[in-house]
Amino acid sequence: MTAINDFIDNEVKTNDVVVFMKGTPQFPQCGFSGQVVQILDYLGVPYKGVNVLADDDLRQGIKDYSNWPTIPQLYVKGEFVGGCDIIREMFQANELQQHLSEKGVPVKGAA
Repeated sequence: MTAINDFIDNEVKTNDVVVFMKGTPQFPQCGFSGQVVQILDYLGVPYKGVNVLADDDLRQGIKDYSNWPTIPQLYVKGEFVGGCDIIREMFQANELQQHLSEKGVPVKGAA
């Protein structure tokens, strides 16, 4: 299981914004993953999507890595931000945009 942990750790640390999701940003395969992709696309944030459906070990590994039971999971600058509900609530309260900007991630329309 350490190979999966190393892979996840590398993705989280080498990408400013990464979302572990079901499907891909172009073809989300669950509504919650789709919502997170829509929010990130709306904000114009450059991000990487990692499809957990491609590998059962990865699907379980990301839950163990973050100690979070659901997918999708959003990471910004190596830090776990949250799943779909948290991301949606942060976005609606303008907290996600602020968080991304504070971390140095360019957000479309952010001051």
